[in-house]
Amino acid sequence: MFRELERSDALLLVDVQNDFCPGGALAVPEGDRVIPVLNRWIEAARAGGARIYASRDWHPSDHVSFSQQGGPWPAHCVHDTVGARLHARLELPDEAEVVDKGVNRRRDSYSAFHETDLADRLRAAGVRRVWVGGLAQDYCVLATVLDALKEGLEVHLLTAATRPVEVHPGDGRRALEKMRAAGAVLE
Repeated sequence: MFRELERSDALLLVDVQNDFCPGGALAVPEGDRVIPVLNRWIEAARAGGARIYASRDWHPSDHVSFSQQGGPWPAHCVHDTVGARLHARLELPDEAEVVDKGVNRRRDSYSAFHETDLADRLRAAGVRRVWVGGLAQDYCVLATVLDALKEGLEVHLLTAATRPVEVHPGDGRRALEKMRAAGAVLE
């Protein structure tokens, strides 16, 4: 179901990057299947005058989350690499704002709000409601949704536009339950 978004809305695309799609360093199963859905939401946002934001992991090569540094993940989304680029099939308009996260080599950062100016940007733009989709549902999307709620925003999760990485079976389902329990509207 697609709604027309309004000027006080924002569409937030979380980490739709090459490394999180099939063939990437930390591929989310069927991660690329969110792209056509998100492209339709981008059209809806543009039609209604809503702002569009895209977060991306933008890690230094020695990031703490990488297994080589003792972290849980393979090296991924290293800044200025092909893997860190937003997926080429994502039809992101020129006016979309990119939010880099995970830039501090000593701190892992799943949320698009953590150590970024996203909350300030949204407040300055008069945004009251955010529509969130992207990757991965059970990590970065989950953390972003929970932080958006803490910022006092009304949050709508675009469930068809997100996929879990499922490190443990059921992680995606549990993430959806957490978001709903925290106050997000699951679309």
